[in-house]
Amino acid sequence: MMFGVNVEQQPQSATAGPAVPAGPAVSVVVIVYNDEARLPTAVRSVLEQTLRSVEVVIVDDHSADGSYEVAARLAALHPDRVRAYRLPENSGGCGAPRNEGIRRARGAYVLFLDSDDVLERNACRNMLEAAETTGADLVSGLCVRVHVDTRTKKEVKWYPWLYSRTRTLDSVSELPDLLVYDTLSTNKCYRRDFLVEGGLEFPVGIHYEDLFFSAQVYAAARRITLIPNRVYDWNVVERPGAESISNRRAEIANFAHRMEIHRRVDRLLADRGLPELKFAKDVKFLKHDLVLHLRDLPFRDAVYRQEFAALANAYLASIDPAAYDEVEPIHAICAYLLRERDWDNLLPAVDTLTNRDKVSAPMAERDGRIYWCAEHIEEDPFARRILDVTELGYHARPVGKMFLRNELTEYTRPGRSGVVRLAGRVTNPLGVIPPGARLTAELEFYARRPGVRFRTFRVPVAAVRHEGPYVSWEATADIEKVLRPLGIVDAVWDVRLHLGVDGERTSTRLTAAEPGLATGRLPVRPRLTRLVADRVEPHISARGHLAFRLVPDKKANDLVVRGLRGTPGRLAKSGYRKAKALRKKATSGDTKIRLYHEAFLRLPPRRRLVVFESHLGRQYSDSPRAIYEEMRRQGLDFEAVWSYAGRPDGFPSDATLVRRWSLPYLRALARAEFWIDNQSYPLKLTKRPGTTYLQTWHGSALKRMGFDEPSWKLKSRAAQAEQQRTLDRFDRFLIRSEHDVRTLAKAFRLREKALLRVGYPRNDVLVQARGATERPPLAAELGIPADKKVLLYAPTFRQSGQKRFVLPFDVERFAETFGDEYVLLVRAHYLNHVVLPPSVRGRVVDVSGHHDVTPLLALADALITDYSSVMFDYALLDRPMLFFTYDYDAYVHEGRGTYFDLMERAPGPVVRTEDELHAVLAGSSLEEQSVKYAAARERFTAAFGEYDTGTAARRIVDEFFSDWRRK
Repeated sequence: MMFGVNVEQQPQSATAGPAVPAGPAVSVVVIVYNDEARLPTAVRSVLEQTLRSVEVVIVDDHSADGSYEVAARLAALHPDRVRAYRLPENSGGCGAPRNEGIRRARGAYVLFLDSDDVLERNACRNMLEAAETTGADLVSGLCVRVHVDTRTKKEVKWYPWLYSRTRTLDSVSELPDLLVYDTLSTNKCYRRDFLVEGGLEFPVGIHYEDLFFSAQVYAAARRITLIPNRVYDWNVVERPGAESISNRRAEIANFAHRMEIHRRVDRLLADRGLPELKFAKDVKFLKHDLVLHLRDLPFRDAVYRQEFAALANAYLASIDPAAYDEVEPIHAICAYLLRERDWDNLLPAVDTLTNRDKVSAPMAERDGRIYWCAEHIEEDPFARRILDVTELGYHARPVGKMFLRNELTEYTRPGRSGVVRLAGRVTNPLGVIPPGARLTAELEFYARRPGVRFRTFRVPVAAVRHEGPYVSWEATADIEKVLRPLGIVDAVWDVRLHLGVDGERTSTRLTAAEPGLATGRLPVRPRLTRLVADRVEPHISARGHLAFRLVPDKKANDLVVRGLRGTPGRLAKSGYRKAKALRKKATSGDTKIRLYHEAFLRLPPRRRLVVFESHLGRQYSDSPRAIYEEMRRQGLDFEAVWSYAGRPDGFPSDATLVRRWSLPYLRALARAEFWIDNQSYPLKLTKRPGTTYLQTWHGSALKRMGFDEPSWKLKSRAAQAEQQRTLDRFDRFLIRSEHDVRTLAKAFRLREKALLRVGYPRNDVLVQARGATERPPLAAELGIPADKKVLLYAPTFRQSGQKRFVLPFDVERFAETFGDEYVLLVRAHYLNHVVLPPSVRGRVVDVSGHHDVTPLLALADALITDYSSVMFDYALLDRPMLFFTYDYDAYVHEGRGTYFDLMERAPGPVVRTEDELHAVLAGSSLEEQSVKYAAARERFTAAFGEYDTGTAARRIVDEFFSDWRRK
């Protein structure tokens, strides 16, 4: 039996009989269950719509609280716009009340709203206009997740790329991502006749009803319109009193319902003849739906895991194997290992799934490829494809660059009240920690709250040793003595283990791989008062890591909470927020720039202070390095400051090192007598009039630069003037040929008096190495055999959207073909990153980590490049060059253009394909190439390196710093 409040009474006409009311344009179905407090807000968001022809249909799912009574009062207050109904018994889901709402709706269009959410004020108007304009059965708008329990009410747009613009689709096949990702029913407006005539209803008695309902309407809609307008606010509470149905992932029934819904959607798509949508849905299942539940496996017991695997594998069998190639490797690996029920390898893989940078498997190398594990790959070709992680480059990382899995294997209480015994094993992937390495370790406890994170306590690890593919450790910590929290502001303490390997350190977190391993409370002595809390208990974070959490005394904690909520607490929190905002403002870029101009520039200049920088602080290299080392060689009396952007490793120990953009960096620039760099100091920093800026630049130009670039020409006059002001800071600009005068100097609009025609200091060693027969010591450092020649591949920067640079040729084929004669050095641009498979080890070497390319140029017997400016430097050695311009047309015509045609002036063969590259290398020796292109190289060097005579660094020191020589 259906209960309802009748609001359908209409005025009667004495002469014309009963009036036939015109129905509302839109019916908004508001469903509610045990949510009496928030229901009025949801309904108000409908009543306050800018479109007035809107009715509210409230359907209560037989709540146990006063929700229906609230609904009835709202209907009584707004009898012409609100109707309320109650299901005779609770349905346990959203499907039944929404279906009832469809039946009760009188509007031409229907929307759905949950009682804890709200509609955007113009939602009904915007969606109705779109529907009537385009004739769409379905209009969908932008949903925004509003985190209502955060101070700033953080907002996250729901798949915003789908709603970047207005568009109308004749079929969902035109945009499969719509069905795959936006499966909400609540950010959409449906033509009611479309739903009723098509028999489109929500499934009842099963969770995830939105997924199936959305699939039905997407597949049936003859026209779908998407609008970029915000229409629905999905209010999210991070710590709700009761979890929503979809968040109850600890219940195996939850996952069973998800699998059943997916099977129903698959049958629907098959019946509708939409196999391409099934494939897109398979991809999303692997990288989203399955992942949601996989992340919980470490917290579940063995019984749950087995039931989960049975349910998942029954569905995974229907997944197109090609879908595995469309997801990230770790997603595919987890799905495969789940299929195999390989828990020993799956649970570590889930750890990497949750903690993306973590290396959690020992891995295996076979036939020059790296695999996630040694199991399965011998007998299963599909496993070899899925478990191959060579491209991820794990084998190329040193231990200090790895975040290793550290599985907690023991957590016991030996007897004393505050003492806990901990043990674990750290994954040693591919033996990156050698068996003979000297090992040290310590545990560190640190407060999670950022404001007090500086408080740390350390405990030495008693034993650490090699155990095959792992490093095991044991430690005993007296928590009562070690952990001294303040007691209120630092409630959670994390733990990490610092592992030293021959002096190099890597930090790990303690992963609890099995539920229930860490239990029991331990005493502590808070520094403020024990009344608030004097116990901690082990706590496993959402990422699976061990932490300790203060256990508050209930009465004392209630007093503290009341105090924090009262006037003193509000004042304290307000003061804290203001202090935090002030600190953020004080360290912001704008504040630093103002401090530089208003304070540091007013400090007295510092004579003989020189600030050096190379490639925006990323390297100790290039001409600034050559000038610095010449100044040191001549024994000049000066103060040197080098800037670094990442870590100071590799920078000179006899200089002051400052982090780029730090206050010491800005202070040094403000007071320096000389700036020397090869790219640009921060653009917004004004140079002191007494400072001399030596701009060495970083290469002659093939690509158009500066104001010759189309993008610069399109800038406003103000923007161009601002750019010119930064270029006018250059007091002297190094020139290596008249080509630089016609290109760089002209493009930067430099004055003639700023041009310094001395060549590049970095090239002095190349000029001096011309004709040398002795191989540089770098060859031995790189392990290059004496009987093999060296090829250097140094391409220019590639903007690919990803940091990793994919080589444009098969490096394994190259090694197999030429590995007996050559060693290939690969030097990616410093803004790119390259990964080489271990199969080419010894024949192909990644030298991208070398700060300075000049020693590599001096070592190479021949250069392979494309459009990189290294061609101008390498020409000084008078050695063979090959130009692999596989993307020449796109680079020249679709990019910013070039100053000359490389095809006409290249001092070596120009090839466009990998086969052509092989043919050139196989067709003639380097000696023959050298002779064949000798005249072209001579012309090239004369045109682009006429001032590179090998004395640039000395001439610069003599001109600017000669009076700094020590007496």
